[in-house]
Amino acid sequence: MPPIRNDWAKVLAPEYNKPYYRKLFEFVGKEYSTHTIYPPGDDIFNAFHLTPLKDVKCVIIGQDPYHGPGQAHGLSFSVKPGVEIPPSLVNIYKELHDDVGCYIPNNGYLVKWAEQGVLLLNAVLTVRAHQAASHQGMGWEEFTDAAIRAVNKQNQPIVFLLWGSFAQKKAAMLDNPNHLILKAPHPSPLSAYRGFFGCKHFSQANEFLQRHGVAPIDWQIENI
Repeated sequence: MPPIRNDWAKVLAPEYNKPYYRKLFEFVGKEYSTHTIYPPGDDIFNAFHLTPLKDVKCVIIGQDPYHGPGQAHGLSFSVKPGVEIPPSLVNIYKELHDDVGCYIPNNGYLVKWAEQGVLLLNAVLTVRAHQAASHQGMGWEEFTDAAIRAVNKQNQPIVFLLWGSFAQKKAAMLDNPNHLILKAPHPSPLSAYRGFFGCKHFSQANEFLQRHGVAPIDWQIENI
């Protein structure tokens, strides 16, 4: 696994010496050497590399990476250019259009969000090809929980968008009154109509940031 750079390195360094992480490191290394694993090894920590801790304005928590060829690249809900937009992201774009007027782009590449301070963090950072949830319970959750707790400790105002029951369980770690926690059903086709559509999380996030003197997020993903 590549080293984490920027200010996340110091914050997450204590995790590397814990027994769970040593087991996780060995497990992931063996998986990459014996199976097809997503995302590519160099992309595992892209959420941290693209969004330094000091710059985090918003957190969107996913469960684990996409498990199809060429999809995952280390950011929750995002896919590489040229890859078909997954159904959950299609619904995110629909809500963005209805909420803040963004046009629906021709790609699902969310790096623009990450570079503006949106931490697109999956709870599990690797997966076997075509085997959803195959790396759950191996230690990644403990590592990403440490990252979520680090964000919770930050004093600057941060919005947590918790979509679905899995992400909403993370709310137990979020006790900093400086932050805003917004919850809605998951944007997947199975649940989006139960309240994700119409949640207006994107406008609420920007209103909160602006109210606290922080530049809003430009949610528009441009066509490629």
